Amino acid sequence: MSKALIAPSVLSADFACLGDEIKSVEAGGADWIHVDVMDGHFVPNLTLGPVIVQSIRPVTRLPLDCHLMVSEPEKWVEPFAKAGADVITVHAEATPHLDRLLRQIRELGCKAGVSLNPASSVSLIEEVLDLVDLVLVMSVNPGFGGQKFIESTVAKVEKLVQLQKKHSFLVEIDGGVSVKNIGILARAGVNVFVAGSSVFSAKDRAKAIQDLRAEILREARR
Repeated sequence: MSKALIAPSVLSADFACLGDEIKSVEAGGADWIHVDVMDGHFVPNLTLGPVIVQSIRPVTRLPLDCHLMVSEPEKWVEPFAKAGADVITVHAEATPHLDRLLRQIRELGCKAGVSLNPASSVSLIEEVLDLVDLVLVMSVNPGFGGQKFIESTVAKVEKLVQLQKKHSFLVEIDGGVSVKNIGILARAGVNVFVAGSSVFSAKDRAKAIQDLRAEILREARR
């Protein structure tokens, strides 16, 4: 099993001291910083823009994993790339020109990701898997943090793991990830675990991240 990557989501951080929040999870052993971008249109919430990404870029050496939950993502990939994103993930449901958009992300020097909502089938992205560095499975309906994990998404992960045998991409999961289910997700084959409230709601962020890793390792030993 390759190293599992823990990507705390800043959606659950205290925005009044965002720089310090990011530093705390980096010091605590996080691998990536996950940035949830919402436009109030594709999803019913409004969060971070490129200016915020630009402001946090100097704060951390960790990769910034920017998840664009936006309509017309074609308008936004270049601003986020220029702001300092390392990974840019777009929703398959949000664009009619997914092939072109994924190529553009790579041309901008970023890793390209594609995300699927809980109701979307893996078949929606099979034709572009050679163009992606990761596939992000939404295990909650996007728009808000702190939602309950949708268990049926585990089967979607298992389908993607089978497709990894023919393509080179990471499987990432976002939504409701905690110590209670991260072992199951690791067993299914997830590579990158987005964890929001389970990390940022903890007083000891290092321990929260260690607890998540401990469950992954426990599963790996079975």
